[in-house]
Amino acid sequence: MTDKNIVEVAVEAGSFTTLAAALGAAGLVETLQSAGPFTVFAPTDDAFAALPEGLVAALLLPENVDALKAILTYHVVSGKVHAADVTTGDVPTVQGSTMAVDTSEGVVINGTAKVTATDIEASNGVIHVIDSVLVPAGIDPAALLA
Repeated sequence: MTDKNIVEVAVEAGSFTTLAAALGAAGLVETLQSAGPFTVFAPTDDAFAALPEGLVAALLLPENVDALKAILTYHVVSGKVHAADVTTGDVPTVQGSTMAVDTSEGVVINGTAKVTATDIEASNGVIHVIDSVLVPAGIDPAALLA
């Protein structure tokens, strides 16, 4: 067990710099440093880089903070859920809607995001690494680029 919280563990890993910057821009660092517990499906820097060109920069603009918060909190589930406890079905997120989890061939979220590493422990939860950024219904990435 580590004494580092989710944000500290993610920053120390070195492959979540975009996620860390986005959490800062959205004002969510303090939340993910709180007691929790939380389960975070954390997109890597490569996952953010695969988004349409200019989208990350657009999301980091102050006028898009609500969309950024929605996207980031969509990656967070209340409670500490280890890989062994993940089951197929709809899972409620902190954002307020659900993500579809499929465990038939590894763990895939919303049909596209593959879990590539699991059970990275933090003092206030657990991190599972995913290979793409999840976008909740109601957020239109293309509109942010207009």
